Amino acid sequence: MLTGDLTYQAIPSLKLTDKVYQALQLMADNQTLHLAVIDADDKYLGLVSEEMLLSVENDDNDLQSLQHTLLPASVKADEFFFKALQLVVDHDLSIAPVIDQENFLLGVVTHIDLLRQLADFNGIHQPGGIIVLEIESLQYSFSEISKIVEQNDAQITQLNSSTHPDTGLTLITVRLNKMEISDIIASFQRYEYTIKYYFGEEIYENELKSNYDNLMNYLSI
Repeated sequence: MLTGDLTYQAIPSLKLTDKVYQALQLMADNQTLHLAVIDADDKYLGLVSEEMLLSVENDDNDLQSLQHTLLPASVKADEFFFKALQLVVDHDLSIAPVIDQENFLLGVVTHIDLLRQLADFNGIHQPGGIIVLEIESLQYSFSEISKIVEQNDAQITQLNSSTHPDTGLTLITVRLNKMEISDIIASFQRYEYTIKYYFGEEIYENELKSNYDNLMNYLSI
């Protein structure tokens, strides 16, 4: 989904002639820590934060005095919504301003709406088990992982990879279209995959649980 397709919230923007106290009141009314500032031609200038406004000694000053400190953070309407999400995370923002190619402000998207869109994109409302594999990066093979899953009459609905900052190993998060994952876990173990975590239902005891129980029995001796 493009940022231009997201739902814009009815959060007002500011002009440079607005007063600091007016901006603070608008932030309080709209429960946001940031507001977009536009010029007389409605072109986007940047974001002002509550922190910036509170640093002004005289709240009767206009925003013209803060123009040099505005954060020039924005996303284009034709960019994928991940760009807006990255902007919010990188700058710890409560809103993401969306502009067109001529720098006109089209609207703002809240961080909550972006999280909702990310949740829908990842299909978190769909039932299914999750298996997290830990492998060397050179050993990663999507085709093999997919084959193991499909051999157990299941399908991959989502797959993400990340690198562990300490070990340098690759973590593969596999989301499945069914909750009962005992057979799939056992298959990954037969292929000598390291299973870091798993979340789902188990109908019968698998090798991973057996190893855990054996360890607990040993420690209790």
